[in-house]
Amino acid sequence: MTILVTGATGNIGRMVVDHLVARGAGPVRALTVDPARAALPDGVEAVRGSVRRPSSLDGVFDGVRAMYLAPDENTAAEVVARATAAGVEHVVDLSGEPESWWGSVCGAVEDGAAAWTHLWPADFVENGRMWLPQIKATGVVREPWPDLASTPTAMTDIAEVAAVALIEGGRHAGKAYPLTGPEAVSRREWVAALADATGVPIGFEQVTPDEAVAALEPSMGADEAGMVVHTILGFLHDAEPAPNRIVEEVTGRPGTSVAAWARDHAEGLRAAIL
Repeated sequence: MTILVTGATGNIGRMVVDHLVARGAGPVRALTVDPARAALPDGVEAVRGSVRRPSSLDGVFDGVRAMYLAPDENTAAEVVARATAAGVEHVVDLSGEPESWWGSVCGAVEDGAAAWTHLWPADFVENGRMWLPQIKATGVVREPWPDLASTPTAMTDIAEVAAVALIEGGRHAGKAYPLTGPEAVSRREWVAALADATGVPIGFEQVTPDEAVAALEPSMGADEAGMVVHTILGFLHDAEPAPNRIVEEVTGRPGTSVAAWARDHAEGLRAAIL
């Protein structure tokens, strides 16, 4: 039976498709708002629709055994209800702990799915890209807490865990996977990894929280910059970084470190800051 990937041209959804194909899963159906422009791998069935518009999902679940659910807190319950009514046996969702930002997605899946697997990543390695505009402009990253640490997870690792859970089904049912990178990394170490990978000197300047917001504001706007500094970094102050090996245990390969991710993407990172 078919595996459905929703949000199949999004950052993680597309990687889920690629990992399913790489592991020989099939058939794979990809939900996208524009199938003609999706540029999906050969053999993947592209269908039109979006989890943001449940009314667009008529027929999408026909013959589907398992589904990757891209998170939308406003529609998750209706999407899962439609999927379960159509016979979908297993939902693998990208969400978060019940009390977190994406907790409502987690709850909707548990309430409505026949079987489920939760993926709960914390910080994304890719979030380091937010620094690129200020590095290009000044050669420096400005943040308030250089030693603040987290365990960033690469999106490809999240996607591969999703692909394995979709393929294997049963042994992952009823599991919530808090996904981390393989090591805890401070903000200063994260910036140093970008410098090492690109060969471009990048400074780190400790500033006040308001100054950090001002450094991010030109590229992301005041509201988002404020949320990053005052909310997301503030949350990290209260979270003890504790890397785990779930990515390796599920996929059979070690998780991607910040340094490895930076080396893998060095060409694009270098082009963005020079």
